[in-house]
Amino acid sequence: MAYNTRHTAIVILNWNGLRFLQEFLPLVVAHSTGCEVIVADNASTDTSVQFLQEHFPTVRIIRHETNLGFCEGYNQALKQVEATYYVLLNSDVAVTPNWIGPVVSLMDADRRIAVSQPKIKAQLQPDLFEYAGAAGGLLDSLGYPYCRGRLFEHIEKDTGQYNDIKEVFWATGACMFVRASVYHALGGLEPAFFAHMEEIDFCWRAKNAGYKIMYNGHSQVYHVGGGTLHKSNPRKTYLNFRNGLALLYKNLPGSQLVATLVTRVLLDWLAAGRMLAYGQTKDAQAVLNAHVDLIRNGRYWHRRRKAQLHKGTFPDMVGVFKGSIVWEYFIRRKKSVQEL
Repeated sequence: MAYNTRHTAIVILNWNGLRFLQEFLPLVVAHSTGCEVIVADNASTDTSVQFLQEHFPTVRIIRHETNLGFCEGYNQALKQVEATYYVLLNSDVAVTPNWIGPVVSLMDADRRIAVSQPKIKAQLQPDLFEYAGAAGGLLDSLGYPYCRGRLFEHIEKDTGQYNDIKEVFWATGACMFVRASVYHALGGLEPAFFAHMEEIDFCWRAKNAGYKIMYNGHSQVYHVGGGTLHKSNPRKTYLNFRNGLALLYKNLPGSQLVATLVTRVLLDWLAAGRMLAYGQTKDAQAVLNAHVDLIRNGRYWHRRRKAQLHKGTFPDMVGVFKGSIVWEYFIRRKKSVQEL
């Protein structure tokens, strides 16, 4: 199917990511003919901007005066970009030839598709899927995110089992194709999230508004992952637990809200207890801090919930497993989406 790359803008958010720009930007430029390539810099203190100016004069640079984080960094940058589609691309992603065509063609064919992603594989172990996105994101009935190709810490080998095109619940922010008109109509990414789970929140809001989220296995890229915050970083633990609860509060319909939140809080406490048992005291403290912060800023989150008029039909949406992946994974020992 024919497609037009001239209406596609690839936007890379950078913060002190010189080494990633040096390694991966040449591939983006080489394999994205006809697209506008933009780097939005979050007030880097390394020589990222100088490197871009010297070696990639055709790449447009948008400079933020302070580090706005992932969410607001993109929100402010994309106000300055005109395109039909945005590709939010992490700086540590290695793209491949013809990575854009299949995804853009799919979105061109159906205006109800707001967001799509390609297959995401691990750059350091290229036969495996990558943790943050894999073959499309899903949720369980308690709002726990997982992916086709990844359940908790179990990551599948790519044997072609997800070489399909499928509607999912969320697409990874590491390589997220999004229809620009929908991005702006929904107010972009949730700024208070700063980073982590912001793409799930955005996709949920898009689904609540009647749009579809797609995965296209005919395109693939490779992601390093953990380039800004390692998964064992207490700051990341805090953001994941805080944003996980905020995600539910913002988007769940009233009939599921209280019961789901209470259950998730109890499970969070169990997770914190497990962290303490393994000597991860800073991570356990981060879980407590996440809960306290959510309560302290309750008025803000209440306003954000009320601003979203439609709450969808969760858990009956496409991409939601009506059981619990915590139960299936830890108790029943199931390790893949195909086993659920």
